[in-house]
This record gives sequence, structure tokens and C-alpha cells, in this order.
Amino acid sequence: MFSAALHALPSSLAHATRPGLWHAATWHGIGQRASHTSAQPAPTTGTPEMPPALHLIWRDEADTAAFAQRLAAQPAVRHAFIELRGELGAGKTTFVRHLLRALGITGRIKSPTYAVVEPHQTPDGLAVSHFDFYRFNDPREWEDAGFRDLFAAPGLKLAEWPDKAAGLLPVPDLTLHIDWLAQDDQRAVRAQAGTARGALLLQGLREVNP
Repeated sequence: MFSAALHALPSSLAHATRPGLWHAATWHGIGQRASHTSAQPAPTTGTPEMPPALHLIWRDEADTAAFAQRLAAQPAVRHAFIELRGELGAGKTTFVRHLLRALGITGRIKSPTYAVVEPHQTPDGLAVSHFDFYRFNDPREWEDAGFRDLFAAPGLKLAEWPDKAAGLLPVPDLTLHIDWLAQDDQRAVRAQAGTARGALLLQGLREVNP
């Protein structure tokens, strides 16, 4: 059980601090890779169709894992498309690894930075495609590599650096904006729904983190 892992984010980003507990192997040198401190939260009023964004603080990697467990427990996640946005070192890939573990995937989880996509399968047969579009620069690859077919097929899709494939990707069900707070090595997270499926995900997350 994860206890009190998630904390609502006030609009001022003011929050109690405590020493970060990030694994050194994962986060060593993060200050050199990230060039910003934090971004101000976007407006949280939502739209008539979509609910307001959910704002959270991940104080350490345990909080990241706890959120991944809660997201993995949502039935709507199984065929969702989730975008992950944030600067280098923000924690996007680390979150994906925790989510895949929460879904039951074992063994080595490689980063798809060079391959663009890494396929996975959960023990119950769910297909998961982890995309990293950081080095994606040829729109022809969208068709040639079969990415269109992957997005049209059932299963969970996770995409880092989605802006690199702008105009090709479908509307995300859920977007996670992850900002590194340099002053205390925490993460400010904004979860925003883009579809009805995403709204269901946010509703489920709010039930465990009102």
C-alpha cells in the first residue's frame, strides 16, 4: 500500500518541503540536464466538455510509483493514449517504467529513444506501446514504420516528446505535464483530460486523491 503519496498542488506552488528520495542512479545530474525550475500551472477551469486539470506534487520517486499504481488500476487506461510532457530529466521515462511495472510487466524496460517505440505486453495480454519521439524528424517514418497502425490498434499508448510528431498523433486521452522543482527536487504534475476516456481517468484518480 502506498500511503499519503499524492498531495494537491496549490496555485502558488507553495508546499512543504522535505529531502528528496530520488534514486541516485536515476536522478544523478538532473540539475545539469534540466534548464528550468518550474512552470506556473495552467488555468484549471476546464471546459464545458472536459473536467478541470488535476494538480499534484510528487515529493519523491515513491510518489511517482504510487501515482502509477493508481493510474494502472483505472479500467479506462487499457486502451488510452497518454502524452508525457516535460523537459529533459523531468521524470517522464521513470514514470513510464513505474506504470509498466504496475501493469505487471517484468524484465528489462528499455528506453525507446533510439528505436522510437518499444512494444510491451502485460501478463493478461494487453499491448503497450511506449513511444519517444525526441529524435523523430521524418514524417514519412510515421507510415513506413507502421506507427499509424499501432495507434489504430487496441492497447495502451504512451508518448514522450509528442510535440516532435505534432500533426500526426491523435488527440491524447490524458496529458501529464511534469515539471522539475529544482529547489527541492520535487515534481509538479498537471494531469489534463483531452477526451471522454481521459475524463474517466481523471475521475478515477480524483476518487483516490480528492
